[in-house]
Amino acid sequence: MSELLQAESLILELFLIVAVVAIVVRRFQFPYTVALVLAGLALSFRSGLEIELTSELILFLLLPPLVFEAAFHLNLRQLRDNLATIGLLAIPGVILNMLVVGGILSYGAGLSLAVAMVFGALIAATDPVSVIAIFRRLGAPKRLEVLLEAESLFNDGTAVVIFGLALEVLQLGKFNFSEALVEFVRTAGGGLIVGIVLGWLVSWLIGRIDDHLIETTLTTVLAFGSYLVAEQFHFSGVLAVVAAGLMSGNMGERAMSPTTRIALVNLWEYFAFLANSAVFLMIGLDVEVISLVSRWRLVLWAIGAVLVSRALSIYGLARLGNPIPGRWRHVLFWGGLRGAIALALALSLPHDFGPDRRTLIEMTYGVVLFSLVVQGLSMNGLLDRLGITEKSEEQMEYERRHARAMAVRAGVEHIRRLSEEGLISAHSWRRIEPMLQQRVEGLIGAVQEVLHESPYLEVEEMVAARREMLRAQRSMLSNMRTSGALSQEIYEELVAEVDTALRSDEEAWAPYAGQTGEGEDICHLLMAVVQARDLESASNALAIRGVRVTRIESRGGFLRTRNHVLLMGIPRGRLPATLEALESSCRQRVEYLPLPAGEEGKEALEARGVELNAAVTFAFDVERCEVI
Repeated sequence: MSELLQAESLILELFLIVAVVAIVVRRFQFPYTVALVLAGLALSFRSGLEIELTSELILFLLLPPLVFEAAFHLNLRQLRDNLATIGLLAIPGVILNMLVVGGILSYGAGLSLAVAMVFGALIAATDPVSVIAIFRRLGAPKRLEVLLEAESLFNDGTAVVIFGLALEVLQLGKFNFSEALVEFVRTAGGGLIVGIVLGWLVSWLIGRIDDHLIETTLTTVLAFGSYLVAEQFHFSGVLAVVAAGLMSGNMGERAMSPTTRIALVNLWEYFAFLANSAVFLMIGLDVEVISLVSRWRLVLWAIGAVLVSRALSIYGLARLGNPIPGRWRHVLFWGGLRGAIALALALSLPHDFGPDRRTLIEMTYGVVLFSLVVQGLSMNGLLDRLGITEKSEEQMEYERRHARAMAVRAGVEHIRRLSEEGLISAHSWRRIEPMLQQRVEGLIGAVQEVLHESPYLEVEEMVAARREMLRAQRSMLSNMRTSGALSQEIYEELVAEVDTALRSDEEAWAPYAGQTGEGEDICHLLMAVVQARDLESASNALAIRGVRVTRIESRGGFLRTRNHVLLMGIPRGRLPATLEALESSCRQRVEYLPLPAGEEGKEALEARGVELNAAVTFAFDVERCEVI
């Protein structure tokens, strides 16, 4: 019992440290993972915390949520578009890394070739957690983020497989290329197959369950279970989790309810936060600085070898894949940080490995610390220097004018309150109010001028306004549910509508932001006949996607009940989203007919067996549209 209490106290202490560090770095805009490592180093000198970082702890407990969360959010289409470059870096790049690092350390640092190759394999996996956090904060290009994160996901699995092969060669003292190739394909391919099968199975189950608690539990079982099942068959557990996360995040998303999707995103974001925090804090706590200093020559050789191999991969090998801008190559090179996987593999070295085991572990700690602290801290400056996250002149001018207008308006409101409270005389307020109001109107006009000259800024502002409106709606629904003014059933129905809008394409309103009124973007006329009871749900679903609707009430007809005709002009590319909105909001099934609504349409209804109580949607192609 005392051991259980000690473990609980230790976990609470770590959580408290994590929370304090997170608060501090949020205040000073400091890379979170780097701050945790530094906090762990500081505590290792003066704290009584004794934590042993083991390979089992990293691989079986902390790694699955990290890998699953990253793969869950990875867009399969974006992955496919960059597959050539990612594949080159994840497979040949890892092998190149092993050979280059091993050769340099064997020639320059005096390690045996076999031991140096083992180190080259274990240090090959990248861990760009802190870099991705900086990307998201500064708004780096999405494709650059996908390249770095997807490479990390797949080279993790490749590095684990290559490491096992290199270790086996060292222990057996022989190497057979054909056998090694077959073993690599079996281990990596087997892991991917396990992840795909389990991911598909869980996604299929989720599509037949409408309970966010059960669905959340299934994804948790999937993340940890796919790793364990793959390892039982001696396949790659890491690649199994990657495949399972991709299947669940892309295929499973279509089967999930909006409430489940929001719950899953929040859950896995929290799991990843805890796992990342634990890994990097324990790295700092577990490092023996004195031992690292005593092996400083080997550590420097290891750092240099890793940087050289990374440069060869990015500036040489990656040129064979998809074209990458030159500035991005510098970021990919310097963003190849090492972290949890490298440490887990180093710590998994068998104890009968001899004195070289401690040497490789210290070298790994040295490389990880250098990459996290030096590369991690300098990444922000590198991005600024390269101008990758640099804002346009229009954006900066908009921010300047908008901030100035908001500041002056806040000042005017403050003076108004002082006047109402009697702290400023009514006479003085009457004298200064026109001048202040003129100043505010002038500044607001300056903001509107920038928006008029740069329509894309107006789009961004409208999207942000839409997002804030939806969040306010969700907050009001929660308050009404808490106060008892709304039943749980209706609450879940309405929250699902808002959640659908929040997770849908944020550019839903973009086609309307810069529209001139001439309708040049309209290419479809959509006519939807819906029942009266579905009118509000359908109208709301269309409105939150930015679709303008004209409503015409009718009665009778082929629906034989009171109904409404919704007329919509659909811009290019928005037809699928509009149909999805109708499909999700109407209680009866929706029939979509891209046909005229005359005799031909009537025949189509009969041929397809359309029920008379279904909602029917007709689509007409439009060559020209004029708004009157």
